Amino acid sequence: MTTASLSLDGKNYELPVVTGTEGEVGVDIGKLRAQSAAITLDPGFTSTGACESKICFIDGEKGILRYRGYPIEQLAEKSDFVEVAWLLLYGELPNAEELAKFRGQLTYHSMIHEDMKKFFEGFPNNAHPMAILSAMVASLSTYYPESETEDHHDENIARLIAKVRTLATYAYKKSIGQPLTYPQNKLPYAENFLHMMFAVPCEEYTVNPVMAKALNMLLILHADHEQNCSTSTVRMVGSSRANIFASISAGICALWGPLHGGANQAVLEMLEMIQNDGGDYKKWVKKAKDKDDGFRLMGFGHRVYKNFDPRATILRTMCEEVLAELHIDDPLLQIAENLEKVALEDEYFVSRKLYPNVDFYSGILYRAMGIPTNMFTVMFSIGRLPGWLAHWKELRDEDSRIYRP
Repeated sequence: MTTASLSLDGKNYELPVVTGTEGEVGVDIGKLRAQSAAITLDPGFTSTGACESKICFIDGEKGILRYRGYPIEQLAEKSDFVEVAWLLLYGELPNAEELAKFRGQLTYHSMIHEDMKKFFEGFPNNAHPMAILSAMVASLSTYYPESETEDHHDENIARLIAKVRTLATYAYKKSIGQPLTYPQNKLPYAENFLHMMFAVPCEEYTVNPVMAKALNMLLILHADHEQNCSTSTVRMVGSSRANIFASISAGICALWGPLHGGANQAVLEMLEMIQNDGGDYKKWVKKAKDKDDGFRLMGFGHRVYKNFDPRATILRTMCEEVLAELHIDDPLLQIAENLEKVALEDEYFVSRKLYPNVDFYSGILYRAMGIPTNMFTVMFSIGRLPGWLAHWKELRDEDSRIYRP
């Protein structure tokens, strides 16, 4: 086995080197403390791998994202969200029988217990939908006590993927004072969500197929992204053998932060600020390029991707299709298009690889689709849920020890 050598206080320690399927290299320091009483210090875990995982692969230098080995571009073009959820959870795309059974489970479990509607009545009207979502997901553990059988885990996984859209739309309906809309068994996953969001009593509502296509794509592109803050949180909580609902609720809370899932909301708030200032986007580009100015353009650049975010490339095309379909003339979207043009052509941004990222386009898309800003992070949660569940399942299947930095 290849090893790395660490010299400390005149002693050498041989540490195993682990090589991943894509040639990435990790130095296994698991026994360093036992051998030397020393630990490594890595604030923010920027150079630390906490596990071995087969779920997702990112190459930030080359702009590559794969789920279970499948390029994200292929999945976004040829699959729907339910298929991708199965892929992340079980390692391969489903065959026709598996897919039909899984879709049936998601339909069967889409309702929530009627008693849970009373919980929604107790929240104030201005409660943030993420607060409601995290609380309601945690409360599911009181209705579905967990056992340790694999079949029971799989059933709770289906329950969560099915019910999260119902809980999310109920949170939205509560915030605007409208009656709750029940799911319809005849509708596919994305269409059912849009129906529950936008249908109102006494009015006919038909789901626009372009909207459904855009939502499917958004959910797929958010479905997993390696060991980010929320996914690591789900693994951390799950390592204590906390139940699946508590683990996912913790992930939702982690995603809520503006440095993580709230980034696309920050993009829209930035665009609104520019509009309220008169809409002169060039002024704000100049401020962003001034190193002595604290202003930063939100939605540009990425912690991982040093190239163009592959998800952003896909969403850019989807943005054009949705805006054309809905005939939208939105001044915020015009500002966004101008900022995008600058970022793709201005040497300052190009040389620093500050390209528009997935948060820049997802916020624009959600706004165009009529989804309010305070629901953006909830939408991210729905999309990321299969990834969280896949990591929770992977952790349980390998019988991991409890995480303890």
